[in-house]
Amino acid sequence: MNPVDAGFVLVDKPPAWTSHDVVAKVRNLLRMKKVGHAGTLDPMATGLVVVGLGRATRLLRFVQAAPKEYVAKAQFGVATDSLDADGAILERSEMQVTQDEVETAMERFVGTIAQVPPMVSARKVGGKKLYELARQGIEIEREAREIDIYRLELIDFAPSNYPEVTFRTVCSTGTYVRTLGDDIAQALGGRAHLNALRRIRNGSLHVKDAWSMAALEEAAAAGTIEDAILTPRDGLPDMAEAVVSADIAAGVRNGLSFPAPALHSELPETGPVRIVDDEGRLAAVYRVESGKASPEVVIG
Repeated sequence: MNPVDAGFVLVDKPPAWTSHDVVAKVRNLLRMKKVGHAGTLDPMATGLVVVGLGRATRLLRFVQAAPKEYVAKAQFGVATDSLDADGAILERSEMQVTQDEVETAMERFVGTIAQVPPMVSARKVGGKKLYELARQGIEIEREAREIDIYRLELIDFAPSNYPEVTFRTVCSTGTYVRTLGDDIAQALGGRAHLNALRRIRNGSLHVKDAWSMAALEEAAAAGTIEDAILTPRDGLPDMAEAVVSADIAAGVRNGLSFPAPALHSELPETGPVRIVDDEGRLAAVYRVESGKASPEVVIG
């Protein structure tokens, strides 16, 4: 399988770019039609965007399901309509809180919590994206959804009448970090918005291994852009794996189901599994359940 036909590119998104801009640029540089991404970053935000290429776009849902790590800087005492620095200021009220108070408030948000998505978000309600309604000046009731905050820690605290609070969080997919920042401030009697947000990690895929847009352009000009492409197997580093014989791999590529023991690997009792042939190529992602391994995405 040609890696350009299916693979992943890790991109360090610059500020002011949308995730769609990143996809469009990669599509242009690689001259590919089928390109997608795992998880939207707002234009203000920077950091890791995992871009899927060709047949690997079908694997992006597994990438998106992994926990994410972010570093965010929140301005306490100032609320905006988008909960970030790109929005219009709604209110300004001094918040003379201490570092200890902020850390104590943060403890309340670790674990499984309910979060209401912001109006300026890509989540759909009634078939329409919330940000589309927000642009029309429409605000609607949003249902709170459960998310998981696995880790939340204060990195820096700059005291003032409008303190700046920098924090790190590891959270489940579907978490709105700007909402989290505002919720922490509300727990202390005020409001907040994000001045900065950076995605550090998606599962085990890390921004330190990502390519800047400038570096991708240089590689494309030099004819070495394939150096930036991860194989489909390497783009799913956190998934359990079964390396199978050529005979089993042929059946996998034809979408056959197997008893889980036929894969001859220590597999989870339930969940997705990378099926890799004896040459190290990803053939498919199967799902193991009730002792049976069945195809979920066949790559080829």
